[in-house]
Amino acid sequence: MRTVRRTVNRVLLGLAGLILVALGGSVLAVGLGVRPPSWWIHDGRHDVLLSYAERTRWRDEGWWWPTVIAVLAVLVLLALWWLSAVLRRRRLAEVLVDTGDGEGAMLRGRALEGVLAADAEQLDGVGSAHVLLTGRRAAPEARVRLLLEPHVDPGTALHGLTTQSLAHARDSAALAALPAEVRLRAVKHRAERVS
Repeated sequence: MRTVRRTVNRVLLGLAGLILVALGGSVLAVGLGVRPPSWWIHDGRHDVLLSYAERTRWRDEGWWWPTVIAVLAVLVLLALWWLSAVLRRRRLAEVLVDTGDGEGAMLRGRALEGVLAADAEQLDGVGSAHVLLTGRRAAPEARVRLLLEPHVDPGTALHGLTTQSLAHARDSAALAALPAEVRLRAVKHRAERVS
């Protein structure tokens, strides 16, 4: 879902930018004296984009105003959906911990992220770790980025992360599961001479 949102966001921003640049550039060019093609909506320097006749052409038709209102309503709803998708918080603020007595405790998401990152950095061959918790309070998900030292086997580092760091975090927060998306990257290093 995140990839779809990101793609929709980029496509909408690109289309909006392209339309605004094309329309604004053409109006600016016509205003500076460039002669537009005959089919263009803006004819000359002193021309208006929509004349009085064009603005009132469909006013007496029964379908015109409901269609205009429906299209504008759909555009407003799409804009609000887009805005909420862009502004939605990605980071999980709190994790619900089951205390076993019917009550629950709230654990700060950043605290669990910090502990999980510190635990992952203790693994052999991990240079640094960055953790981001997403999802819901009762079912968090982790996004982990590991920066590996040059001579570390990625499989070994991943196995250590899942069996130690993620298992400790899952057990300490009393979670049934802690799914994780792990991205591994090697630290940049200079080439070594072989003799």
